[in-house]
Amino acid sequence: MNADNRTLHTDTLAVHTALPPSQYGENSEALFLTSGYVQPDAATAARRFGGEEEGYTYSRLGNPTVTSMEMRLAALEGTEAAIATSTGMSAILLMCMGLLKAGDHVICSHSMFGSTIKLIGGEFGKFGVQSSFVSQTDVAQWKAAVRPNTRLLFAETPTNPLTEVCDIRALADIAHEAGALLAVDNCFCTPALQRPAEFGADLIVHSGTKHLDGQGRVMAGALCGSRKLVTEVLLPVMRSAGMTLSPFNAWVVLKGLETLGIRMEAHSARALAMAQWLEQQPQVARVYYPGLPSHPQHALAMAQQSGKGGAVVAFELRSADPERARQRAFRVMDALGTITRSTNLGDVKTLVSHPASTSHGRLTEAQRQAAGVQQGLLRIAVGLEHVPDLQADLAHALGQL
Repeated sequence: MNADNRTLHTDTLAVHTALPPSQYGENSEALFLTSGYVQPDAATAARRFGGEEEGYTYSRLGNPTVTSMEMRLAALEGTEAAIATSTGMSAILLMCMGLLKAGDHVICSHSMFGSTIKLIGGEFGKFGVQSSFVSQTDVAQWKAAVRPNTRLLFAETPTNPLTEVCDIRALADIAHEAGALLAVDNCFCTPALQRPAEFGADLIVHSGTKHLDGQGRVMAGALCGSRKLVTEVLLPVMRSAGMTLSPFNAWVVLKGLETLGIRMEAHSARALAMAQWLEQQPQVARVYYPGLPSHPQHALAMAQQSGKGGAVVAFELRSADPERARQRAFRVMDALGTITRSTNLGDVKTLVSHPASTSHGRLTEAQRQAAGVQQGLLRIAVGLEHVPDLQADLAHALGQL
């Protein structure tokens, strides 16, 4: 490894960043399946458990395989450090527990993932954390929502499922002027397409379950940021609360990261072709994809996302009323053969979901409307299949209408 990671391309960092090999000289990073570690003597154990000396003690607190995955992801995001968690939602839980207390205020987008809205607006509200939800794309609303007790601005870009894109630099400026932090969920783009830290974000949130793994195998999450934030704010909470990523899951994600760049290139190319094709279908009222010139934030997305749109395409079916729209959406889903019905994304398989009844199904109707999630909306997470096969499958399904 080059000592200065900044001189290496992210594709190279994705292959080589990790702890040094063990005494056996393995070329592929080792999987350390152990819950505890033998200490050389009692005094060393005391120093390590007390934080006075580096060293592994117990796998809830650290594991070499997990460390390698954290190092690799931090290198890709261009941050000083990362901390791995059991899922993407546990990463958000860790972030909020580390940064927020009763009386603090957080600003989020209306358009965030349904579980994020429920966690921050509902669960943390029980403990006195105040929250405001604003338009993803209206910078003035973010600025107007700032209060003296605002501690965090949190956005995902692009959003799930409508792929709305926020101006990361503008939100970072608003947060920092208020003495707050900006966190960005980078799940859809990954660092292969977008590095929020370069635009001023303080924390980057990941669901490693998605593209970081890349084959729909394991659950994982992570937070990337400064060494101070990770070690002094987040790590102490992790040590007590235990949202720990298992060594096996960390190893799977570590291996997945090696092909992240080439996969995101392929996903983006296939998704763009699917989005362009969907725009031509008479049964489709609207297509949401940042790579399309018709997308409201197309220019911003291309500037922030390395000129690529990512893998997720959402589209609205033509329909006269919500109940009929839901029935039509279900009919299309049930007629698909190659495309798989699943709420995940970031898989080599193309997946379809109905957000209004799945990812956003637990929200109130008002919350769903604010997020723009209608009953006739379908989300396609484009995989790595042959595009004409996917188009033929969708053409058959749309033909059932």
